[in-house]
Amino acid sequence: MVRIPLFRKKKEKKVEGREGFSEALKGVLYGFAVHGAATAALKTRMHMEHLFMLMTLGDMLGFPIIPPYYSLRILPYVVPNIKAWKERLFRERDFTDLLSG
Repeated sequence: MVRIPLFRKKKEKKVEGREGFSEALKGVLYGFAVHGAATAALKTRMHMEHLFMLMTLGDMLGFPIIPPYYSLRILPYVVPNIKAWKERLFRERDFTDLLSG
């Protein structure tokens, strides 16, 4: 699965005077207006990718959601993400993970 960044980081350059103030103002306005929506979209994307991996590779965990034929057809697109997905799925959790969102 190809990961496409939603926001590209700009190269930071040293700015002075009005340009520095306008950059700071842009950052504050972004924080007020868009940051919550952007993080919610990224979190939704993470959950959808997690669900897609579970549907595709659910046979490994004993959840045969879709027939193996279709899982094998999708497998070449999923292989690069299997290790990270298994680490996320089987990592130890505690109650503080639920507090973050």
